[in-house]
Amino acid sequence: MSIAEARDEAPGVRTFRLTFTDEPARARFFGQYRVGMFGLYGLPGEGESTFCVASPPTRTEYIECTFRRAGRVTTALQDRGVGESITFRGPYGNSFPVDAWRGRNVLFVAGGIALPPVRSVIWNILDRRPEFGDVTIVYGARAVADLVYKHELADWQQRGDVRLVTTVDPGGETADWKGQVGFVPAVLEQAAPSAGNCVAVVCGPPVMIKFTLPVLSKLGFAAGDIYTTLENRMKCGLGKCGRCNVGSAYVCKDGPVFTLEQLHRLPSGDM
Repeated sequence: MSIAEARDEAPGVRTFRLTFTDEPARARFFGQYRVGMFGLYGLPGEGESTFCVASPPTRTEYIECTFRRAGRVTTALQDRGVGESITFRGPYGNSFPVDAWRGRNVLFVAGGIALPPVRSVIWNILDRRPEFGDVTIVYGARAVADLVYKHELADWQQRGDVRLVTTVDPGGETADWKGQVGFVPAVLEQAAPSAGNCVAVVCGPPVMIKFTLPVLSKLGFAAGDIYTTLENRMKCGLGKCGRCNVGSAYVCKDGPVFTLEQLHRLPSGDM
Protein backbone atom coordinates (compact mmCIF):
# COMPACT_ATOMS: atom_id res chain seq x y z
CA MET A 1 0.00 0.00 0.00
CA SER A 2 1.24 3.49 -0.83
CA ILE A 3 0.65 6.46 1.46
CA ALA A 4 -1.20 9.03 -0.65
CA GLU A 5 -1.97 11.40 2.23
CA ALA A 6 -0.95 11.71 5.88
CA ARG A 7 -2.46 14.11 8.39
CA ASP A 8 -2.21 14.62 12.12
CA GLU A 9 -5.59 14.44 13.87
CA ALA A 10 -4.61 14.97 17.52
CA PRO A 11 -1.44 14.64 19.63
CA GLY A 12 0.08 11.30 18.70
CA VAL A 13 -2.79 10.40 16.34
CA ARG A 14 -2.35 10.22 12.57
CA THR A 15 -4.50 9.27 9.58
CA PHE A 16 -3.14 7.65 6.42
CA ARG A 17 -4.96 7.53 3.11
CA LEU A 18 -3.64 4.42 1.39
CA THR A 19 -3.89 3.44 -2.25
CA PHE A 20 -3.43 -0.02 -3.70
CA THR A 21 -0.38 -0.52 -5.89
CA ASP A 22 -2.01 -3.57 -7.46
CA GLU A 23 -5.43 -3.27 -9.15
CA PRO A 24 -6.47 -6.94 -8.66
CA ALA A 25 -5.71 -6.56 -4.93
CA ARG A 26 -7.90 -3.46 -4.76
CA ALA A 27 -10.75 -5.27 -6.50
CA ARG A 28 -10.44 -8.28 -4.18
CA PHE A 29 -10.44 -6.07 -1.11
CA PHE A 30 -13.56 -4.12 -2.02
CA GLY A 31 -15.28 -7.31 -3.09
CA GLN A 32 -15.09 -8.43 0.55
CA TYR A 33 -14.92 -5.27 2.67
CA ARG A 34 -17.83 -4.21 4.89
CA VAL A 35 -17.84 -1.51 7.58
CA GLY A 36 -16.47 -2.68 10.90
CA MET A 37 -13.88 -5.04 9.44
CA PHE A 38 -10.20 -4.56 10.26
CA GLY A 39 -6.76 -5.03 8.80
CA LEU A 40 -3.16 -5.64 9.82
CA TYR A 41 -0.87 -2.72 9.00
CA GLY A 42 2.87 -3.06 9.23
CA LEU A 43 6.44 -2.56 8.10
CA PRO A 44 9.03 -5.22 7.28
CA GLY A 45 11.31 -5.73 10.24
CA GLU A 46 8.95 -3.96 12.66
CA GLY A 47 5.84 -6.15 12.70
CA GLU A 48 2.14 -5.51 12.30
CA SER A 49 -0.54 -3.69 14.24
CA THR A 50 -4.27 -4.43 14.13
CA PHE A 51 -6.88 -1.71 13.78
CA CYS A 52 -9.97 -0.84 11.80
CA VAL A 53 -10.42 0.43 8.29
CA ALA A 54 -11.73 3.94 8.96
CA SER A 55 -13.18 4.61 5.50
CA PRO A 56 -16.38 3.17 4.01
CA PRO A 57 -16.79 0.62 1.18
CA THR A 58 -18.65 3.30 -0.79
CA ARG A 59 -15.28 4.93 -1.55
CA THR A 60 -13.33 2.41 -3.56
CA GLU A 61 -10.24 4.35 -4.69
CA TYR A 62 -8.49 4.18 -1.32
CA ILE A 63 -8.72 3.06 2.29
CA GLU A 64 -7.98 5.14 5.38
CA CYS A 65 -6.71 4.21 8.82
CA THR A 66 -6.28 6.28 11.97
CA PHE A 67 -4.02 5.17 14.80
CA ARG A 68 -2.33 6.40 17.95
CA ARG A 69 1.41 6.17 18.52
CA ALA A 70 1.49 3.52 21.23
CA GLY A 71 4.32 1.07 20.59
CA ARG A 72 7.06 -0.06 18.25
CA VAL A 73 4.90 -0.70 15.19
CA THR A 74 2.69 2.39 15.41
CA THR A 75 5.75 4.55 16.10
CA ALA A 76 7.43 3.20 12.98
CA LEU A 77 4.24 3.69 10.96
CA GLN A 78 3.95 7.31 12.05
CA ASP A 79 7.47 7.94 10.81
CA ARG A 80 6.35 7.07 7.27
CA GLY A 81 5.28 9.85 4.92
CA VAL A 82 3.55 10.48 1.61
CA GLY A 83 4.91 8.35 -1.21
CA GLU A 84 6.28 5.65 1.08
CA SER A 85 4.79 2.17 1.43
CA ILE A 86 3.47 0.02 4.25
CA THR A 87 2.17 -3.53 4.30
CA PHE A 88 -1.51 -4.37 4.69
CA ARG A 89 -3.52 -7.56 5.11
CA GLY A 90 -7.29 -7.73 5.23
CA PRO A 91 -10.14 -7.33 5.48
CA TYR A 92 -10.83 -9.55 8.49
CA GLY A 93 -13.67 -9.92 10.98
CA ASN A 94 -17.39 -9.35 10.82
CA SER A 95 -19.20 -6.08 10.20
CA PHE A 96 -22.01 -3.75 11.18
CA PRO A 97 -25.23 -4.93 9.44
CA VAL A 98 -25.85 -1.59 7.76
CA ASP A 99 -28.09 -3.03 5.03
CA ALA A 100 -30.47 -4.34 7.71
CA TRP A 101 -30.78 -0.80 9.10
CA ARG A 102 -32.37 0.66 5.97
CA GLY A 103 -35.33 2.84 6.94
CA ARG A 104 -34.20 3.12 10.56
CA ASN A 105 -32.75 6.01 12.56
CA VAL A 106 -29.12 5.63 13.64
CA LEU A 107 -27.41 7.02 16.74
CA PHE A 108 -23.62 7.11 17.02
CA VAL A 109 -21.90 7.58 20.39
CA ALA A 110 -18.11 7.78 20.41
CA GLY A 111 -15.27 8.99 22.59
CA GLY A 112 -11.76 10.13 21.68
CA ILE A 113 -9.72 7.85 19.42
CA ALA A 114 -12.70 5.47 19.22
CA LEU A 115 -14.31 7.59 16.50
CA PRO A 116 -12.41 5.91 13.58
CA PRO A 117 -14.36 2.61 13.56
CA VAL A 118 -17.58 4.60 13.94
CA ARG A 119 -16.55 7.02 11.20
CA SER A 120 -16.55 4.25 8.59
CA VAL A 121 -20.18 3.51 9.44
CA ILE A 122 -21.13 7.19 9.52
CA TRP A 123 -19.76 7.82 6.04
CA ASN A 124 -21.25 4.61 4.68
CA ILE A 125 -24.67 5.84 5.80
CA LEU A 126 -24.13 9.44 4.69
CA ASP A 127 -22.99 8.25 1.26
CA ARG A 128 -26.32 6.37 1.05
CA ARG A 129 -28.28 9.02 2.93
CA PRO A 130 -31.78 8.51 1.40
CA GLU A 131 -31.85 4.90 2.63
CA PHE A 132 -31.85 5.86 6.33
CA GLY A 133 -33.83 7.95 8.77
CA ASP A 134 -32.46 10.45 11.29
CA VAL A 135 -28.72 10.41 11.99
CA THR A 136 -27.46 11.61 15.37
CA ILE A 137 -23.79 11.73 16.38
CA VAL A 138 -22.68 12.32 19.98
CA TYR A 139 -18.89 12.59 20.18
CA GLY A 140 -16.60 13.71 22.96
CA ALA A 141 -12.98 13.75 24.09
CA ARG A 142 -10.99 14.79 27.13
CA ALA A 143 -9.97 18.09 25.51
CA VAL A 144 -10.53 20.01 22.31
CA ALA A 145 -7.06 19.01 21.09
CA ASP A 146 -8.01 15.33 21.43
CA LEU A 147 -10.97 15.51 19.05
CA VAL A 148 -10.15 13.69 15.80
CA TYR A 149 -11.42 14.47 12.29
CA LYS A 150 -12.00 18.12 13.21
CA HIS A 151 -12.52 19.04 9.55
CA GLU A 152 -15.22 16.40 9.21
CA LEU A 153 -16.89 17.41 12.46
CA ALA A 154 -17.23 20.90 10.98
CA ASP A 155 -18.74 19.43 7.80
CA TRP A 156 -21.21 17.29 9.74
CA GLN A 157 -22.17 20.31 11.85
CA GLN A 158 -23.15 22.18 8.70
CA ARG A 159 -25.24 19.38 7.21
CA GLY A 160 -28.98 19.72 7.53
CA ASP A 161 -29.49 15.94 7.61
CA VAL A 162 -27.23 15.20 10.61
CA ARG A 163 -27.57 16.12 14.27
CA LEU A 164 -24.07 16.47 15.75
CA VAL A 165 -23.44 16.99 19.46
CA THR A 166 -19.78 17.48 20.45
CA THR A 167 -18.46 17.72 23.99
CA VAL A 168 -15.22 17.83 25.96
CA ASP A 169 -14.60 16.89 29.57
CA PRO A 170 -14.73 19.69 32.15
CA GLY A 171 -11.47 21.59 31.97
CA GLY A 172 -10.81 20.47 28.40
CA GLU A 173 -12.51 23.39 26.70
CA THR A 174 -10.77 26.37 25.08
CA ALA A 175 -11.84 30.01 24.85
CA ASP A 176 -13.26 29.52 21.35
CA TRP A 177 -14.96 26.15 22.03
CA LYS A 178 -18.59 26.24 20.88
CA GLY A 179 -19.58 22.69 21.79
CA GLN A 180 -20.77 21.33 25.10
CA VAL A 181 -18.74 20.68 28.25
CA GLY A 182 -19.47 17.44 30.06
CA PHE A 183 -18.91 13.71 29.99
CA VAL A 184 -20.37 11.79 27.05
CA PRO A 185 -22.97 9.76 29.02
CA ALA A 186 -24.42 12.89 30.65
CA VAL A 187 -24.46 14.80 27.37
CA LEU A 188 -26.13 11.84 25.66
CA GLU A 189 -28.85 11.75 28.31
CA GLN A 190 -29.40 15.48 27.92
CA ALA A 191 -29.61 15.15 24.11
CA ALA A 192 -32.22 12.40 24.66
CA PRO A 193 -32.36 10.88 21.15
CA SER A 194 -35.49 8.81 20.62
CA ALA A 195 -35.08 5.04 20.72
CA GLY A 196 -38.04 4.60 18.38
CA ASN A 197 -37.02 2.72 15.23
CA CYS A 198 -33.39 3.46 16.10
CA VAL A 199 -30.15 1.50 16.38
CA ALA A 200 -27.17 2.73 18.40
CA VAL A 201 -23.48 2.32 17.60
CA VAL A 202 -21.24 2.87 20.64
CA CYS A 203 -17.45 2.94 20.74
CA GLY A 204 -15.12 4.47 23.27
CA PRO A 205 -12.96 3.91 26.34
CA PRO A 206 -14.31 1.18 28.64
CA VAL A 207 -15.32 3.68 31.33
CA MET A 208 -17.32 5.68 28.79
CA ILE A 209 -19.12 2.60 27.53
CA LYS A 210 -19.77 1.44 31.10
CA PHE A 211 -21.72 4.61 31.89
CA THR A 212 -23.24 5.04 28.43
CA LEU A 213 -25.03 1.69 28.29
CA PRO A 214 -27.34 2.45 31.25
CA VAL A 215 -28.25 5.76 29.61
CA LEU A 216 -29.20 3.98 26.40
CA SER A 217 -31.27 1.52 28.39
CA LYS A 218 -32.98 4.41 30.19
CA LEU A 219 -33.75 6.01 26.83
CA GLY A 220 -35.44 2.79 25.74
CA PHE A 221 -32.86 1.12 23.50
CA ALA A 222 -33.09 -2.67 23.40
CA ALA A 223 -29.88 -4.68 23.90
CA GLY A 224 -30.24 -6.15 20.40
CA ASP A 225 -30.24 -2.65 18.89
CA ILE A 226 -26.99 -1.53 20.55
CA TYR A 227 -23.79 -2.34 18.62
CA THR A 228 -20.15 -1.91 19.55
CA THR A 229 -16.74 -3.01 18.33
CA LEU A 230 -14.13 -4.61 20.59
CA GLU A 231 -11.19 -4.16 18.24
CA ASN A 232 -9.07 -2.63 21.02
CA ARG A 233 -8.81 -6.12 22.57
CA MET A 234 -7.08 -7.57 19.50
CA LYS A 235 -3.40 -8.07 18.86
CA CYS A 236 -2.52 -10.74 16.28
CA GLY A 237 -5.88 -10.50 14.48
CA LEU A 238 -5.77 -14.20 13.61
CA GLY A 239 -7.04 -15.94 16.75
CA LYS A 240 -3.59 -17.27 17.68
CA CYS A 241 -2.33 -15.15 20.58
CA GLY A 242 -5.44 -15.48 22.77
CA ARG A 243 -5.36 -11.83 23.86
CA CYS A 244 -8.85 -11.17 22.51
CA ASN A 245 -10.47 -14.23 24.10
CA VAL A 246 -13.76 -13.32 25.82
CA GLY A 247 -15.44 -16.39 27.29
CA SER A 248 -15.88 -18.78 24.37
CA ALA A 249 -15.45 -16.01 21.79
CA TYR A 250 -12.39 -14.63 20.05
CA VAL A 251 -12.93 -11.00 19.08
CA CYS A 252 -10.84 -11.26 15.90
CA LYS A 253 -12.68 -14.41 14.77
CA ASP A 254 -16.23 -13.88 16.08
CA GLY A 255 -16.19 -10.05 16.00
CA PRO A 256 -15.04 -7.38 16.38
CA VAL A 257 -18.67 -6.21 16.07
CA PHE A 258 -21.11 -7.40 18.73
CA THR A 259 -24.53 -6.38 19.96
CA LEU A 260 -25.04 -5.75 23.65
CA GLU A 261 -27.41 -8.72 23.61
CA GLN A 262 -24.54 -10.95 22.44
CA LEU A 263 -22.18 -9.53 25.07
CA HIS A 264 -24.71 -10.29 27.79
CA ARG A 265 -24.33 -13.99 26.95
CA LEU A 266 -20.61 -13.93 27.73
CA PRO A 267 -19.35 -14.92 31.20
CA SER A 268 -19.65 -12.16 33.80
CA GLY A 269 -16.37 -10.35 34.34
CA ASP A 270 -14.90 -11.04 30.90
CA MET A 271 -15.97 -7.62 29.63
